[in-house]
Amino acid sequence: MSRLRQRVFSGLAAVLLAQAWAGDAPALAPAATSSSRARARVVIVEGAGATDAFAPNLPRVRQLFDAGLTNLAGTASSAEAWATYVTAADVVGIKVLSQPGALSGTRPAVVEALVGSLLAAGHPATNIVIWDKYREDLRAAGYLTLAARLGVVAEGAVQAGYDPAVFYENTIPGELVWGDLEYQPGGESMGQKSYVTRLLTSRITRVVNVSPMLNHNLLGVSGNLFSLSLGSVDNTRRFDEDLDRLAVAVPEIYALPEVGDRVAFSVVDALVAQYRGERDSLLHYATPLNQLRFSTDPVALDVLSIAELA
Repeated sequence: MSRLRQRVFSGLAAVLLAQAWAGDAPALAPAATSSSRARARVVIVEGAGATDAFAPNLPRVRQLFDAGLTNLAGTASSAEAWATYVTAADVVGIKVLSQPGALSGTRPAVVEALVGSLLAAGHPATNIVIWDKYREDLRAAGYLTLAARLGVVAEGAVQAGYDPAVFYENTIPGELVWGDLEYQPGGESMGQKSYVTRLLTSRITRVVNVSPMLNHNLLGVSGNLFSLSLGSVDNTRRFDEDLDRLAVAVPEIYALPEVGDRVAFSVVDALVAQYRGERDSLLHYATPLNQLRFSTDPVALDVLSIAELA
């Protein structure tokens, strides 16, 4: 994970990109940085008709998802591709960014395509969890309804609770709020630890991180690194409004074995790119790309998203 952390720091600043297009599923390979000679592999699948007036076309999205997954794994079938990344015994946690809503956050149609593909590969529905930090955000974006319809679980990190034995420590104090492990009404109001959700320490064994192509006013993109890092721990308000704090905390949290080491691969929901708005759905600042992007390297995905949104 230390090599990944180095890539996060340097990769977001500068990565030289080399593109190799291959039909409907082009692959992009960011060139090596000084901290890593290996090239990252990113698979981009694009298809006309994946959206109509910003609304996803589920059958087409499913086709794109399976094409991207098999291309990433280098297999002939989706079932073989899934077997590359997870076992039947794994509890697969699908991390979404639901706070911006169903139109600008991670789109439920993309997650439905992912879950449908995983179920078709024979993975038990009881071993699939759609999750984000807050259950109420999942509800508002339609994920609780989706999970019930598909027979899988949807859960919030806050509602699952935080593990007192697993945490990220930073000397910057944060004001504790309801939901934080150390929060006590009338008690200590500040904390320097961010505890990891029990979803990751006790339940989920593999993560598929699905982030939208949505701008972030400080980081450039509300991407894979940002979504998983700040969605996995409590006491994050201390980082939210300061770029320097985010630049340190995001990669350090991601580098925790219970967080980054759980990730099987990451997906960017690039059906629509929204380049302004951050937490708000502002589709007049958006453009359809009709793409899904796949990689085992979250840095490469985020760098490409930043370039797209710039």
